[in-house]
Amino acid sequence: MKVVVNHPLGNANVRAAGGGLVNAGLLAGFTTAIASFPGDIIDRISTLGPFAEFRRRRFDSALKPLTRTWPWLEAGRLIAQKVGIVSLTRHETGLLSVDAVFHNLDRRVAAGLKTASQKGVSAVYAYEDGAAFTFREAKDLGLQCLYDLPIGYWRAARRLLEVERERWPEWAATLTGFRDSEKKLARKDEEIRLADHIFVASQFTARTLADFPGTLPPIHVVPYGFPAVNDLRIYSPISGHKPLKLLFVGGLSQRKGIADLFSVVEKLGRYVSLTVVGGKPTGECSALDAALAKHHWIPSLPHNRVLELMREHDVLVFPSLFEGFGLVITEAMSQGTPVITTDRTAGPDLITHGHDGWLIEAGSTNALQAVIEELRDHPEVIAEIGRNAMETARKRPWTMYGQELADVIRKIL
Repeated sequence: MKVVVNHPLGNANVRAAGGGLVNAGLLAGFTTAIASFPGDIIDRISTLGPFAEFRRRRFDSALKPLTRTWPWLEAGRLIAQKVGIVSLTRHETGLLSVDAVFHNLDRRVAAGLKTASQKGVSAVYAYEDGAAFTFREAKDLGLQCLYDLPIGYWRAARRLLEVERERWPEWAATLTGFRDSEKKLARKDEEIRLADHIFVASQFTARTLADFPGTLPPIHVVPYGFPAVNDLRIYSPISGHKPLKLLFVGGLSQRKGIADLFSVVEKLGRYVSLTVVGGKPTGECSALDAALAKHHWIPSLPHNRVLELMREHDVLVFPSLFEGFGLVITEAMSQGTPVITTDRTAGPDLITHGHDGWLIEAGSTNALQAVIEELRDHPEVIAEIGRNAMETARKRPWTMYGQELADVIRKIL
């Protein structure tokens, strides 16, 4: 009894899931848009600047015999983004939008399920926005539908983030989740209704499903893993006249709490410096433009350079207000950079407050300011907390996530 998996983008969690399933002998097939494997042509050209994006699509060699790709829409989307053809990648409606890429792959997988079931496949594992066609066909064939919800349920997101539109109206344009059409939202609900089991990576994501207006299947919480720990981290002494170096990495949206961070940093003045890495979700937010002009803003960086930048800063601040997990949390901790994050991320699943990081109430600028001020006054704790963060990361590599996921799926099958 085996499972087929599909996801067009091949994120870190998807790569680990595929690896865990193939190691457990449970994977019958993996479908994605673009995949590279060590030594192949895509892997080689990914070392060239224009093709660096392909490094994010690198999979373990063990997956190669089981992998099928449908690259053309996704390749077109990446090219359109590079040359700035906005109409082709426009949210939902663009011919090369992310939605189009997800739906195309979903249809391809659904079309091959009958043959897969005849070869012994008993379940499909699909991700939010890319599961509806696959699950419909799977139900007709009597296959189990395993659903992965990476971020959080949309009704809960709207309930929690509506407050932000009132609290920070000048930042409302960055809350792009409110742009989803009724058709897209209905599709999300259909995917959940068709699911036999739901997989999430944090307790927070599991709690958001309480907003679903129907009966839920069993929910399994399997937290993601950490990247390899970098033991070369060096902690420079922070003197009274040297500012605390803060780093934010993520989309520049108030969903990530970016307005709260800018507000606190403004109050702290010369005692802190802030580097921001992330792209704008919209070009129509003057408040965001004004805030970025006051700090060091880097729109985009290769992943390896992001890790380097984490090691160069004292603290990663990630005050997200709605986050299914927050991979930057685990990335920073693996680099020995302690993290300040909120109770609406995977922080509570990973961090012990005051030991290997800090947890604050989402949306509380007072709580955020209090932690940063404590670090400003007692910077010597940063090295201790950072080393503890590395030890936490060492105990849960990505392979552990893949193994735990495979163990749950084996029991289901």
